[in-house]
Amino acid sequence: MSLKIRNDIRNIAIIAHVDHGKTTLVDELLKQSGIFRANEHVEERAMDSNDLERERGITILAKNTAIDYAGTRINILDTPGHADFGGEVERIMKMVDGVLLVVDAYEGTMPQTRFVLKKALEQHLKPIVVVNKIDKDSARPEEVVDEVIDLFIELGADDEQLEFPVVYASAINGTASLDSNPLNQAENMKCLYDTILKYVPAPVDNSEEPLQFQTALLDYNDYVGRIGIGRVFRGSMRVGDAVTLMKLDGSTKNFRVTKIFGYFGLKREEIEEAKAGDIVAVSGMSDINVGETVCHVDNQEALPVLHIDEPTLQMTFLVNNSPFAGKEGKFVTASKIEDRLMQQLETDVSLRVEQSSSDSWVVSGRGELHLSILIENMRREGFELQVSKPEVIIRNIDGVDCEPIERVQIDTPDESVGAVIESIGQRKGDMVDMQADENGQTRLIFNVPARGLIGYRTEFMSLTKGYGILNHTFDSYQPMQKGRVGGRRNGVLVAQENGQATAYSISSLEDRGIVFIEPGTDVYGGMIVGENNRENDLTVNITKAKAQTNVRSSTKDQTVTLKKAKIMTLEESLEYLNDDEYLEVTPESIRLRKKELDKSARERIARKAKYAEE
Repeated sequence: MSLKIRNDIRNIAIIAHVDHGKTTLVDELLKQSGIFRANEHVEERAMDSNDLERERGITILAKNTAIDYAGTRINILDTPGHADFGGEVERIMKMVDGVLLVVDAYEGTMPQTRFVLKKALEQHLKPIVVVNKIDKDSARPEEVVDEVIDLFIELGADDEQLEFPVVYASAINGTASLDSNPLNQAENMKCLYDTILKYVPAPVDNSEEPLQFQTALLDYNDYVGRIGIGRVFRGSMRVGDAVTLMKLDGSTKNFRVTKIFGYFGLKREEIEEAKAGDIVAVSGMSDINVGETVCHVDNQEALPVLHIDEPTLQMTFLVNNSPFAGKEGKFVTASKIEDRLMQQLETDVSLRVEQSSSDSWVVSGRGELHLSILIENMRREGFELQVSKPEVIIRNIDGVDCEPIERVQIDTPDESVGAVIESIGQRKGDMVDMQADENGQTRLIFNVPARGLIGYRTEFMSLTKGYGILNHTFDSYQPMQKGRVGGRRNGVLVAQENGQATAYSISSLEDRGIVFIEPGTDVYGGMIVGENNRENDLTVNITKAKAQTNVRSSTKDQTVTLKKAKIMTLEESLEYLNDDEYLEVTPESIRLRKKELDKSARERIARKAKYAEE
């Protein structure tokens, strides 16, 4: 008996390494499909609706859209390229029948290319390779396709998956072709639409059978509460239907479908019915979770549970208790911070929050970027808080303590190779591969303990004079290496007292290290104001003003010329932290500080630690 097929629909995901042009490609597919009115203003990177996504040029949240082409509805899911959001990528692979793998025509395959492709191949999805940025002068499309084939083979692709079609495109120009010669680019992306229709399998039409719908993503809105986004794998569902939610713990709950939303362009529109193969959002279930199955009341059959990546990094979030607490934020109390963290759990399934005291919480996530984006969003919303140094999560596997290992890919000028290899070696990294090209660049591949990478990026940029590119992705858990791995080697300059930093005192400290603040900055005793040249911490008077005398100086009218202060970003500050330090985060400021603000108390703690070691 032949299966009925829904030829009016295709479900695809777009996967790629960060910055290979995935979201720009979706923009162009949307524009060329004719879904926007002629006079409608469409921003670039239209799919990246979040402010942080636009600023950083990365996709953080998976998003759905749909276009109509040649009488076919093409559901497109734009996925994050960064490994910290890999849990979303993996779940989306369950919702689609094919993937567009976007690869930069110059950079070729990168760590996240391997990561996202591995997820797609595991689901036996049909890949279409899009070699993007073909218009670049440095493009090398044939070599990149060879790299992609090697990667497919390395990841165990089957014969059918290896027979992938290749489309050469310039997403920024809205052109595409089946020919690798950039001069032969067509003026539109028609060949890409045609390739999708030809190679991506249409879903099976089993709409007459009992319902099975599975959530892969969560959304939340104040009017309808939690929304489950997923695919109808079997049967159909109408607004008002009584259905059963099969929970992950084996229990069941009956509820009524209150709304069904379909996707078209950038809009989510209410629809009355969804059938097998449709990707839709459903409301009416207040406690639906990722991986749970919605089915017919009389036919309760759960789909296989979706895997959710476990957190690999954790940090403590605390109520701000610095001398400047409450001066810059709207939301400063423990209850407000807790409510916000609980709200985040509504949609972020890779996050874990555990209360450790009345005013502190251990927050675990997939990596530094995952957690720093949460912190950045909170400060923009008006929250004040403190966070501790990020720490990797150790797992006990078969009685052995194991730590996460990252696969690190580094592209660096040849002259920096020795320094990079030495620095990674000090962080217990093992070299896996090394390839030099004729342009004076070398690609290095390492396996490095995740804790060895905390704080490494700043050192790496100085070793490569800013020309190095570092990418990494989770590889595996392996037995924990003994001894200290990574971490900051220099001590810090700590403010002695409250007041305003003066140009006079900053100029006198410049030969002691690097200063993090500018003249006129308000400081408090125990706040970190710079990095010491040596390994020990140094308490300094940064608020001291020049003594006034009635003797006219010959240099009186000369201004003090100061070196530019090193102003650190949120990510740099998180990486910089030591065990005895906090990062104070407010809507207006990011301040590094010692946990213990009092100098004599810090000295007592240091003496005790020294005696304990002896």
